[in-house]
Amino acid sequence: MNSYDFSLEMSVRDYECDMQGIVNNAVYQNYLEHTRHECMKSVGIDFKRFTMMGIHFVVVRAEIDYKSALTSGDSFRVGLRLIKESRLRLVFYQDIHRLPDEKLVLKAKITATALNQQGRPEIPKEVENVVRAHFAGT
Repeated sequence: MNSYDFSLEMSVRDYECDMQGIVNNAVYQNYLEHTRHECMKSVGIDFKRFTMMGIHFVVVRAEIDYKSALTSGDSFRVGLRLIKESRLRLVFYQDIHRLPDEKLVLKAKITATALNQQGRPEIPKEVENVVRAHFAGT
């Protein structure tokens, strides 16, 4: 897990599990999103400030390959690599590994962009500069 730009450790809460006793598949998207938000916050990207300026960050595609399941009380780490794929697209490659055995739980490719005040895709220059400065895959 050393090749990540950012990682975050969390634990499964009881209410995130379904009737089978495993984390509901939709909950994994919350883990991924929380990690993306924490990553961006760690490099100075404030979603609330951009939203107040009429700029909205959105996911345009989510590809998730589930490999194994987490259960209540499991600890896990979400690793993230960020690549600026094109002028308008940021791609977050994210993996979840159970701790402490590092078993792969899922692999995801999340494609995102920002929408300007007119609702058109546009990555703000400030975001481009921060991404270029902090992430190896750009």
